[in-house]
Amino acid sequence: MVALVLSFNTSAQQTPAPPQSEQVAIVGATAHIGNGEVIENCTIVFVDGKITVIGADLMATTIGTMINAEGKHVYPGFIAPAKSLGLVEVDAVRASKDEDEIGDFIPHVRSIIAYNAESKVIESMRPNGVLLGQATPQGGRISGTSSIVQFDAWNWEDAAVKTDDGIHLNWPTLFRSGNAYQGEHGYVPNKKYEEQVGEIKTFVENSKAYGQAASKETNLPFAAMQGLFNGTQRLYIHTDGEKEMIDAVTLAENAGIQHTVIVGGYRAHKIADFLKEHNIPVLVSEPHALPKYEDDDYDFPYKLPKLLVDAGLLVGLQNESMANFQTRNLPFYAGQVAGQGLDKETALKMITSNTAKILGIDADYGTLEVGKSATLFISEGDALDMRTNQISKAFIDGRDVSLETHQTKLWKRYMGKYEREGKSE
Repeated sequence: MVALVLSFNTSAQQTPAPPQSEQVAIVGATAHIGNGEVIENCTIVFVDGKITVIGADLMATTIGTMINAEGKHVYPGFIAPAKSLGLVEVDAVRASKDEDEIGDFIPHVRSIIAYNAESKVIESMRPNGVLLGQATPQGGRISGTSSIVQFDAWNWEDAAVKTDDGIHLNWPTLFRSGNAYQGEHGYVPNKKYEEQVGEIKTFVENSKAYGQAASKETNLPFAAMQGLFNGTQRLYIHTDGEKEMIDAVTLAENAGIQHTVIVGGYRAHKIADFLKEHNIPVLVSEPHALPKYEDDDYDFPYKLPKLLVDAGLLVGLQNESMANFQTRNLPFYAGQVAGQGLDKETALKMITSNTAKILGIDADYGTLEVGKSATLFISEGDALDMRTNQISKAFIDGRDVSLETHQTKLWKRYMGKYEREGKSE
């Protein structure tokens, strides 16, 4: 038994990188700024975790470390929103799942304190350029409070970029999957929809009243909602249908909630004008999915992000309906969108600057600009193409982070095995 325990302890994540100790200059790269701009033959200099110089045809000082990136590409770190990364390690092992708590209305449950900085799933994000994420609770009607983390840390305190950034609300659906045992087939009306919406409205109104009361007994769920009313937190509404989105946005605005985000938004193109009028951004689920309904175009999920961008909405990408490990494919979701006719730099914005704006971290992350965090990576080629996204260096807040993972260790191990067998033959 002791040997078994020790075997688990020896397979922890890579040791986090130390703080940046000297100036780093990346020279000669093609820099994809993240705001739609591309700079050829670019020099990027960063000190103490912040970008100090960026521009074309510049002479970098020889102080510190100089990286020759001629023929390579530099990108801001990709951001994965609305995922339970760090909260679930193995879906089939209940003891490794900490994404959901008992209760329907639990905004006071904070995901950040359950975040596992030594997750092997987290570790596997970095080699594809996914360097930041939103650790998001799941389940219930109001799941809890998310936080934004960087993916190279000793513990949750080190990982935290923005704690308690938003509350996540799972909006009820007008139609639910039928129960075949009860003779229901396909989608059937949700007869409890109005009742469920009423429960949400009552909870939100009571939370607002709690914050306005002169004196009150402590109520943790109501207290956790106050950031929605004073503008310090965002309300992330997970929903797909047209009426559901309209009902949710209307309820939030009537309650005085200042920042609302739609997560999923499968039918958002049907009400794009409404969402634009109310300044509602959308985090679209992965465009690698199959259509949800029989009358959808076969390629509808592929082109939905472009439809929303063309309608003038602020759009980010995420993979709500897929397992956590699939989040490493985030750059290839953007590449898929570019394949639908969207400009590639615009597609890149969906996993960099747009997502940073939606999450409220754009002052420091999402683009390569002077004064912002040196959270970036160097790729041998196009980072949105899985054939050429070969990352040679990655930095988080200027720290030179490891790209070694459990998978790369196995690859090296078995490559050596077959090389030896080949020589022996």
